[in-house]
Amino acid sequence: MPAFWYYVFTLIFFLFDYFILAMGLNIQYGETGILNFAYIGFVAIGSYVTGAVSLPSSAGTGQQYILGLSLPFPINLIIGGLAASALALFVALITLRRLRTDYLAMVLISLSLVLWDLINNYVRLFNGADGLYNVPEPMASVFKLTTNSFVPFFAGVTAAVALILWFLMSRITRSPLGRTFRAIRDDADVAAALGKGVFRYQLTSMLIGAFYAGIGGGLIIQFGGSFNTSAWLPGETFVIFAVIIVGGVGNNLGLLVGALLVETLLIHLPAFLPDIPGHPELIQYIDAMLIGILLMVMLWFRPQGMIPERVRRSPLLSTFSKSDGQQVVVPTSPSSVMTATDSAALRNVDEKDES
Repeated sequence: MPAFWYYVFTLIFFLFDYFILAMGLNIQYGETGILNFAYIGFVAIGSYVTGAVSLPSSAGTGQQYILGLSLPFPINLIIGGLAASALALFVALITLRRLRTDYLAMVLISLSLVLWDLINNYVRLFNGADGLYNVPEPMASVFKLTTNSFVPFFAGVTAAVALILWFLMSRITRSPLGRTFRAIRDDADVAAALGKGVFRYQLTSMLIGAFYAGIGGGLIIQFGGSFNTSAWLPGETFVIFAVIIVGGVGNNLGLLVGALLVETLLIHLPAFLPDIPGHPELIQYIDAMLIGILLMVMLWFRPQGMIPERVRRSPLLSTFSKSDGQQVVVPTSPSSVMTATDSAALRNVDEKDES
């Protein structure tokens, strides 16, 4: 395969993989309002577990790691996603009940750093700072794929996985569950006053988002064959936040646009460019500057993102009939949960009917 097409399919892989990662963070932050600065930790757990269950027993491999089950695709990938959700369950139980907004964000980023130190120093877990390597290429032996032919094949597999997950996410965000997520994001106190279990819904959002993070992380280690602690420093979380902010918070289609602009064009495309003579790391610094400038421009001139969140209206509160046959139209909120204004309007209509 010519080098040009090898690069193109590599960029396609990262486009769809970060689309998956952005969907996971978006349902937590964009839909439910959870400021999860530890998101890259869930990506890492999904990657490590997927790699560990894909590899054979660690004896004789030159690596140290747990599990070693030699499981096939996609079972290994699903287990990685479930492992990330299990970590999210543990984290949510100790943080979401008592902490909100800024305090929650600080605790989560601290937990991410603790997890990084644990995996980096406890070598028996996932081979320490060297990380896992020589992870088998999924289905390569079944279809007799070479290293070059595996790249476009797995880019297509990742696109198919992203399409499936996008369909599931669209169903979630359009369902009553998604409308409740957005009601909690807009005003958690009002949602709680109307009988919604805020913690239960936030926990559900954390589990779904972490599963997407684990799937995205698992695809990364299966595509590259390796993963170590240098790949998931806390700054990686803010790259995914940049994808969401640029594309459009709360809009799944906007996330694909954000992944194309930020992750594909500004981060991975310049990685294939030749180094500037005498300045081998200058391109990376220019990338970081461009991302920062893009974020400032978007937040100043178009804070809703490239594709704004679509205002969703529920038909449940649209029209109420009065006893004399006259209709009263009550504007609905973006979620199916009534706001205080909606409740007051309903009470006023009932009182006039009684009089």
